[in-house]
Amino acid sequence: MGSTEIPGNGHELASVAQQRAERLAELPFEVSVSAGPKSVGGFFASIREIAKHRELLDLLIRRELKSRYKDSTLGFLWSLIKPLVQLLIYYVFIGTVLGASRGVPDFAIFVFSGLTLWGLYAETISTGTASIISNGGLIKKVYLPREIFPLASTGSAIFNFLVQMVVLLLAIIVLGQFPVSWNLLYVPVAFVVVLIWGVTFAVVLSALNVFLRDIQYLVEVAMLLLFWASPIVYSWTLVVQSVKTHTWLLDVYLLNPISLAMLAFQRGLWQAGSQTRVLGDPGNLTVVPPVQWPANMDLLLVLATIAGLVALFFAQRIFSRLQGNFAQEI
Repeated sequence: MGSTEIPGNGHELASVAQQRAERLAELPFEVSVSAGPKSVGGFFASIREIAKHRELLDLLIRRELKSRYKDSTLGFLWSLIKPLVQLLIYYVFIGTVLGASRGVPDFAIFVFSGLTLWGLYAETISTGTASIISNGGLIKKVYLPREIFPLASTGSAIFNFLVQMVVLLLAIIVLGQFPVSWNLLYVPVAFVVVLIWGVTFAVVLSALNVFLRDIQYLVEVAMLLLFWASPIVYSWTLVVQSVKTHTWLLDVYLLNPISLAMLAFQRGLWQAGSQTRVLGDPGNLTVVPPVQWPANMDLLLVLATIAGLVALFFAQRIFSRLQGNFAQEI
C-alpha cells in the first residue's frame, strides 16, 4: 500500500490557519436579532408576524393555564377562590366594619365588579412583565416573535376574567339586578380600554425587566398603589365629595384610564348605582340618590382608547428595539 501524502508543508498549513483566524477576527463577536423597521410599517409587520404564529400563541396560552394549576386538586377553581376571598374581606371589613357600604347600595355587586375588572388588568401586567424571563430557555433555542410571550400571559388573564365574569353575572341575576339598558354597552368598552393599556404595559415592562430585574418588584408595589387610586372599594360619589370645591382634581383623577374604565364597567353592571335607593333600618333610613357619573364619559372613553393605541405603538417599538439582546441578557 502506498502512503497518503498531505499536500504542502508545515509552513503552508500554518499560513492557512493564520488566514482563517484573521477572517474570523473580522467577524462581529455577537450578532443580535434585527429590531426591524423603526416605523409604522414595522409595527404592522410585527402584528402580521404574530398572526402567522397564532397557533403557537394558542399553545402558549394553554401551557400557561395548565402550568399554573399543575398537580392541583382544585385546578381552575383557584381562579375563583382568590377573588371570592377578596370579596369577602372587602365586603365584611371595609364594607360592614368600616361602614363603606352605608352609602353604596348592593355593595357586594359593586365591589366584585371592580375586583373582576381589576384582576384582568393586574394579572396582565404582573405575569406579562415576567413572561420573557420565564421563557428564557425557549427564546435561546428558536426564533419566534417575542411579543407572543406577554400576549400569552394576557390570554391567560382573559380566561380568568371570563370565569369571574360568569360568577358576577350569576350573582347579578340571582339578586334580580341585571341591568337591561343601553348602559350594558359600557362593559365591552371598559374591557377594551383595560386590555389595551394592560397589554401596553406588559409589552414594554417585559422588555425592560430583562435588563433590570427589579422592574417586576416595582410593578408589585405600583399595582398596590394603583388599586387604591381606582374606584374599586369606594364609589365615585365619595371621590366627588372628597375633593369638594377643588373640582379640577376630578379631571386629574380621570386621567388614569383604568379609573375611567372602572367607572364605565360599574355603570354597565351595577344597576343600583343608577337608581334612587333607601338604605338603613326602619328607624334610621337614608335616601341614596343615583350616582352622578362623570360628564362626557363617552368622549373620555374614546380618548382613553385612542391614547392607549398610541401608547401601544410606542411600547411595541421599544420592545422591538430591545429584543435583539434578550438571548444574551437572559
